[in-house]
Amino acid sequence: MSDHDFDFEPQPGIPAPLPEGEEILWQGKPDMWMLARDAFKIRWMTGIMLFVAAWRTALYWHEEGARVALPTAVLFLLMAAVVYGLMLLLAFAQARAAIYTITSARVILRIGAALQVTFTIPFTVIESMSLAKLGRKGFGTIALQNRSDMRLSYGVLWPHARPWHFRVPQAAFRCIPEAEKVARILSEAAQAKLNEPQVVAAPKAGAALAVAE
Repeated sequence: MSDHDFDFEPQPGIPAPLPEGEEILWQGKPDMWMLARDAFKIRWMTGIMLFVAAWRTALYWHEEGARVALPTAVLFLLMAAVVYGLMLLLAFAQARAAIYTITSARVILRIGAALQVTFTIPFTVIESMSLAKLGRKGFGTIALQNRSDMRLSYGVLWPHARPWHFRVPQAAFRCIPEAEKVARILSEAAQAKLNEPQVVAAPKAGAALAVAE
């Protein structure tokens, strides 16, 4: 996938020009290694393959000897390497394609390695935000809970979704660096937008008189 695939975007990750007065406050994307570990469970999958390799090798060694056990070990180790490589490739593709954006009015997620999808979530529909820290290096996942009238698809969002929340899916900035800093930016921007005074045009004098009569 070339970077030129997104030349139609006015700015990377932004599907259309922002309205006057709206500005980008932050942009980022998942960390590939953290996404592989947290979303694709690469350690868990590789560990299972290595356990099976050790178990089958020990079994064949006991029953058939080294002549059968060693080729079996090599076969399972190759399978484990293939699984590891595929998981890493998927994580790389998803992380490279994704761009998370916070503006002064909304959150935008451009996601999808094969089929690009853009989710735009105004601050006015976000009910709450949660931060899950990942490890000790500042990585984390920020999940957004929307109003019930804005439903999202878990299958379309994944892996950019809060894990295990299938019934009410939540879009998420998954496995991002400096997660606490990003959470503060998001919280302050949302609060500023929600506290923004609303200007309502006063009715014309003639219309008011007609209503009063």
